Amino acid sequence: MGPRVVSLNRSNGGVPKLAIDEARVTMNGMEGDRQRDRRYHGGPNRALVLYSLERIEQLKLEGHGIAPGAVGETVTLAGVDWNEMKPGRLVSLGEVEIELKSYAAPCKTIRHVFLDEDITRISQKVHPGWSRLCARVLREGRIRVGDLVAIESSPASVLK
Repeated sequence: MGPRVVSLNRSNGGVPKLAIDEARVTMNGMEGDRQRDRRYHGGPNRALVLYSLERIEQLKLEGHGIAPGAVGETVTLAGVDWNEMKPGRLVSLGEVEIELKSYAAPCKTIRHVFLDEDITRISQKVHPGWSRLCARVLREGRIRVGDLVAIESSPASVLK
């Protein structure tokens, strides 16, 4: 099976975000999802947060208590080469189209998930390629668990 959405996660604020089967996604993010501190979370350039199931599984093997939604991602993907996921890339999640905008800095609210509460394990600066990614929504729509994922082969340059 190709790249796909394996978990959609939302909460009324905070973590963990809990799994749902489908959701409407708007320019402001996933309907029904809320962030406690809007200075650092949410907004148009952080409407969705994506993470890799393969990275989650590897972190579990290292002994971390992580699962989809535990580190605040709204969309968990499988079958994606996470090293190719970089700011500027365009990604289709079923009928929703997004642009990856930035790496998500780890926040102290997820420290309980990590051995020795070391949130830097998913810091792009400390462990390149292990960070979550923030995205803005270019085309709104519904997203469902099982939706196929398509990644542009080169970073976007015209849609800024």
